[in-house]
Amino acid sequence: MALTIQRSHFEHMRQHAEQTYPQECCGVLVGFFDSDTRRTVERVVPCVNSSTESRHTRYEISSVDLLRIQREARFAGQQIVGFYHSHPDHPAHWSTTDIEQAHWSGCSYVIISVERGKAGDTSSFLLMNEGQSYRFQDESIEFTGE
Repeated sequence: MALTIQRSHFEHMRQHAEQTYPQECCGVLVGFFDSDTRRTVERVVPCVNSSTESRHTRYEISSVDLLRIQREARFAGQQIVGFYHSHPDHPAHWSTTDIEQAHWSGCSYVIISVERGKAGDTSSFLLMNEGQSYRFQDESIEFTGE
């Protein structure tokens, strides 16, 4: 299981996380499904956290933004392959809320830990559908290009 991403895109996500600290950032990963176990990111789309709850511990991507990004991806012959968000002053590991709000089976969910405004550990998890429930599977992040 692997998420393949250009280092510049990876750094762009981490910068977004630092810029929005102490609130959670969020965004969409657009690219290709190379197989059931590998996704390649071609574009990172930062989004505004539209959560109406505490943005320090919650994030939400508006349905308007999500539909726009999905249309743009289709037009370019691509797909939504994942999402990212930050965990201000918490580890780069999924929370109960993260699994409860995840619905895009087969997509990657990247979490960036931001400690005191500085991006730290970054982890990726593949959302697996198991009948009536979901679970996250650890996956590696592999870098290509710049």
